[in-house]
Amino acid sequence: MGGLDTPLLVAVFAAAGAATWVAGIFLSKTTDALDARFGLGDELGGLILLAVTGTLPEIAITASAALSGHLDLAVGNLIGGVAIQTLVLVVLDAVAGPERPLSFLVGSLVPVIEALMVVVVLATALAGAALKSSTNLFGASPTSYAVVVFWVAGVWVVNRVRMHPGWVGEAPEATPGRRHAREAMPGRTQPYTGVRTAVVAGIFFACALVTLGAGVALQDTGDLLAHRMGLQGAIFGATFLAAATALPEISSGIAAVRLGDMQLAVGDILGGNSFQITLFLLADLLAGTPVIVAAHHSDVWLGGLGLLLTAIAAAAIVARPRRTFLWLGIDSLAMLAIYAGGIALLTRVIG
Repeated sequence: MGGLDTPLLVAVFAAAGAATWVAGIFLSKTTDALDARFGLGDELGGLILLAVTGTLPEIAITASAALSGHLDLAVGNLIGGVAIQTLVLVVLDAVAGPERPLSFLVGSLVPVIEALMVVVVLATALAGAALKSSTNLFGASPTSYAVVVFWVAGVWVVNRVRMHPGWVGEAPEATPGRRHAREAMPGRTQPYTGVRTAVVAGIFFACALVTLGAGVALQDTGDLLAHRMGLQGAIFGATFLAAATALPEISSGIAAVRLGDMQLAVGDILGGNSFQITLFLLADLLAGTPVIVAAHHSDVWLGGLGLLLTAIAAAAIVARPRRTFLWLGIDSLAMLAIYAGGIALLTRVIG
């Protein structure tokens, strides 16, 4: 693609993003249908499979960047993507309506546990940046293995707490919705009701292939555009690229909020962020070296920004602010201001 003019590169990048959006909508519906039919989320292996499905764009970009040697783009997308994908909660807050903030309506502490998972795995990954490049354990950084172990343990805890809570709490006026997407929604049928399972599976795999192909196109065009715009791979990966890969989460999150599934909407965003960090192990193994050692100071900055936004989201769920300003809760406004200030300062320092 290096011979394409910049406007054409932008068009390809936008088309790949649009393909990711559309395929993500069908992936979400077919995943819900297959989950309901096979009970995929009942066991740990099924939960991991569902997490992989929801992160296909990031998997494609990470694999493509690692294989092509663009390690800074892979690191920037994985670490920096946490911050911008957490901002999806701001979009969902606006969709929830002007009366009460999304954080007030959640009414569940399960998303708080998922936020803590993000903190644990992201902090572990960032710690790997302090290791020497020669620190290699079977082709990967020790922190990459640790992240996967912590994430699997966290998923087990979240699923157990969701299905068998050990406490009873009250959140007046909250509308948390269903605990899991496979629970029947009153007055609404499951997606693809009456359609044969083989057909649903075929749509699922076709959309998965489209998503993977679009992810590779996003990585290729993104690397060229970053170079022509004079941006570090970390900055481009954490902003434009991360925003493009967040489109499926925006689509599925909006659908969940409109159905009244506030807990699922928030949990899916935070859960996706924590799984994304496990992709460092994939990147390490494909690149043959720990990719976190390619992290710039900007990556550490963006990682800290992601941790801060995640902490604000978790604290707001516990504090439950009641008032909205311009359709948004005070937590959403704070996240927007902090992210904008963080990116502006980072760009100014690097520039």
